Amino acid sequence: MNATSQAVFISYASQDAEAAGRICEALRAACIEVWFDQSELRGGDAWDQSIRKQIKTCALFVPIISKHTHERPEGYFRLEWKLAVDRSHLITSHRAFLLPVVIDETSEEEEHVPDKFREVQWTRLPRGVTPAAFVERVRRLLSGEPSQEPTRAESVVARVSAAPITPKPVLAFWRSKAALLATSAVLVLALGYLVANRLVVSKRGEEVRAAPAPSAQSAAAIAFNPPPHSIAVLPFVNMSGDANQEYFSDGVTEELLNSLSHLSALQVVARTSSFSFKGQNVDILTIAHKLNVGTILEGSVRRAGNTVRITVQLINTVNGFHLWSQTYDRQLRDILKVQSEVATSVAQQLKVQLVGDEAAEIQVGGTKNPEAYDAFLHGVHLLLRGDTDEAGDKATVVAFDQAIALDPGYALAYSGRASAVGNFAAFNAKPGERARLREQARSAAERGVALAPELGRPHLVLAQVRAFLFADYAGAARELDRAIALEPGSASVQSAFASIYSLLGESELALKGARRAVLLNPEDVGAHILLGQCFLEAHRYIEALAALQDAKALNPGSHHVQQLITLALLAAGQTQQARQQCESPSTLLEEDFRHHCLALVYHALGSQANADRELEQLKALNGDGSAYGYAQIYAQWGDKSNALHWLGTAERLRAQGLESLKVDWQLDPIRSEPQFKVIEARIIVPR
Repeated sequence: MNATSQAVFISYASQDAEAAGRICEALRAACIEVWFDQSELRGGDAWDQSIRKQIKTCALFVPIISKHTHERPEGYFRLEWKLAVDRSHLITSHRAFLLPVVIDETSEEEEHVPDKFREVQWTRLPRGVTPAAFVERVRRLLSGEPSQEPTRAESVVARVSAAPITPKPVLAFWRSKAALLATSAVLVLALGYLVANRLVVSKRGEEVRAAPAPSAQSAAAIAFNPPPHSIAVLPFVNMSGDANQEYFSDGVTEELLNSLSHLSALQVVARTSSFSFKGQNVDILTIAHKLNVGTILEGSVRRAGNTVRITVQLINTVNGFHLWSQTYDRQLRDILKVQSEVATSVAQQLKVQLVGDEAAEIQVGGTKNPEAYDAFLHGVHLLLRGDTDEAGDKATVVAFDQAIALDPGYALAYSGRASAVGNFAAFNAKPGERARLREQARSAAERGVALAPELGRPHLVLAQVRAFLFADYAGAARELDRAIALEPGSASVQSAFASIYSLLGESELALKGARRAVLLNPEDVGAHILLGQCFLEAHRYIEALAALQDAKALNPGSHHVQQLITLALLAAGQTQQARQQCESPSTLLEEDFRHHCLALVYHALGSQANADRELEQLKALNGDGSAYGYAQIYAQWGDKSNALHWLGTAERLRAQGLESLKVDWQLDPIRSEPQFKVIEARIIVPR
């Protein structure tokens, strides 16, 4: 049956086909036209070709809700739901379009439904029965007549609930931004995916996550003024029928996102923000408002062996219209050509003029070997997953080694290997192995640059290796200059640029990069933390507090954010506010940070005995491991001799925090001392 403007579309899980059929029969018996898909190809070719048209033209969308839909968060019917929700935002009349129907005892707290469904009443039908009252209600809705709404006993209004994120242990407080990056996967060494894109440390430090997906109400409160040529790439849906292929659909999305970031005229939202909505029932327009983008690219990936079908569609989020869609049936070896074609088509649709050979350069650093590409995506998946033990690090290295063995010219695979080996060297290698692994990481990073000198990501990886494995910040800055010239639209490059230039004391350049990173990655708490730390290191404390409050809004349970806020209060001279936070047991602070804070607070308030007690407790807790922190405290106390002694100890032990020596406000009282200048010159080489 062809859908018309008066048809009802029934969407259901396959296990609910019988119940959906009964509803269909009852409506048809009342001469109501129903589009009811009973094809065996649901979710396959038939879905791709006809479902979109049916949902676009139907008059009423009836999603069947049950325990079966609750148990299947990846069911094909959810794609139908998503399309219907997107369309509902375009309907300006008051006539109902969504009519959710519950056919069992599924409660109103059921989580796996779009927010838009929760805004309308759910009709609850008796088991095995389609009452005449329901049929009459549908008829009235279609005709536009006033409809007697069901009573509370017959319907429910779902409420949105969000489980809080449980924070993991944080990094010690004196560890600066650079140390956080290094300990948190900076060695994220990148592939360009992490850095401040995703400051994830697991047991290596604090896990900094993006906030839960926003509700429609919260998003609506945000001003929607998307910049021209702004776009977000949502995680492509895995249509392969195999959950183990998720790494592949995610990997294709990430590579396409990076391809688009290569186009200088586009403003592409970074991975962390785009992927923060994965698995959430959030409609397209809400996401667009949250990310403040004018267009969204979404799609699906179906893989069967070395054959891949990629379906993409580009949506104008200002008016809700589809700008363009395309399906690509290709061999895996041609996957990079698809990325190039999609990127070029998106640019054309957005009326972006490509500069030089930008489209051709998208494929630089890639491979035509399907097995190598598959191994590479496995490595990326493991790297992003953040396994923190030795076995996890070794498995990640092996995946990239396989990609290199299959294609020795695969530049991005070498960059991935540098990231994986760098993480291993920094976190899980035995002391005797670290020097050898650091050299391996540098060698792989340099090889990636040599193979693809016109690609930004290998330069980013080499910069991170130089900075965080060899403390060569000047060398890292030179690589980042090249990376940012090649890929200014990469949030990862902007974040790393901001981090390194802040450590070098180039605060204006650092803040420019950090602001750009927030713009490209608005839902990433790490980007806001980075901006706050750049302000802090620029000695602009009030602005640091504002940026850190934005980070706290994204992740209220972050110890690290709270500790940085407290440090900013201390730096700004707001001692009493800092004291309240440090003395309160309810404030999210690590024990060692609390002692450090109170040692500074009590000294500033003239209570030196209490300050001495806090420092002794900190020393008993951490021993020489907190040498840099002791130097900070003694410097703030005005005890230059002890401050310089502990700073020398920190240098001897290569302690965390030394990379921030040039810009650390806590060391300002000893900055003019000759011994300090000697240590600074050895650690932070001028650019």
